Amino acid sequence: MDRYGKMFGKLRGKNEGAFIPFVVLGDPDFNASKKIVETLLESADALELGFPFSDPIADGKRIQAADQRALDAGINPDKCFEIIKGIRAKNSEIPIGLLLYYNLVYSNGVKDFLVKAKEAGVDGILIADMPIEESREALKEATEIGLKMIFMVAPTTSDKRIREISKKAGGFMYVVGLLGVTGERKDIKDSALELAGRVKKNSKLPACIGFGISMPEHVKKIISAGADGAIVGSAIEAVIERNLGNEGAMILELKDFCAKLKAATVMK
Repeated sequence: MDRYGKMFGKLRGKNEGAFIPFVVLGDPDFNASKKIVETLLESADALELGFPFSDPIADGKRIQAADQRALDAGINPDKCFEIIKGIRAKNSEIPIGLLLYYNLVYSNGVKDFLVKAKEAGVDGILIADMPIEESREALKEATEIGLKMIFMVAPTTSDKRIREISKKAGGFMYVVGLLGVTGERKDIKDSALELAGRVKKNSKLPACIGFGISMPEHVKKIISAGADGAIVGSAIEAVIERNLGNEGAMILELKDFCAKLKAATVMK
């Protein structure tokens, strides 16, 4: 069984959901980023890692700022893969997924990029701006290499399309919890919970909700409602942003925040 399958199976046996943190690799710089991801490993059930990009159309201001900091620090795909190799060397079991944009894959050569990802220890890849209709080449190469292709479903996605996406997807289904870009929100929309329910009815893959998940109360709510996992990105980047220049405080706050997010996935 693949790492995603093992992870979700183990969590179901413990009546827990998955905590999946997202960060932009290289933010705020190469060395700090390595320490940040190592800190996430202490609480995470899987990792979702972004490559810095100049035009992240699905992302709000928090992740846009993280992308810019990483780009300003000279981070490129090869340096991102170097960070991932170091993480994989420290943990052979955790699923590692990438969440990025197709231009980064295409401009580096689709096959070459995916081979590098697999060799670095990546398990799955989600290309945010690639619908299933445009996924033929990437899906073919990923399947041959042994990478899972993860796809997003939105509140506007029909049951029929969920089934179509599910046929091509692997790892889990990324449930976009709102209409709009990434970013912290005060509340979780009922539409996010309704969509997760529709995904579970129309797909055999686990349903993990992202976009707007910002605090432990949100995580508890979506796991209690039946989602298999919670993806938290902007709220984690907010911790990094407000501690720029004080790495020690940043790591301590990340450690505490992520521990609380993970604890909220445990159902009693």
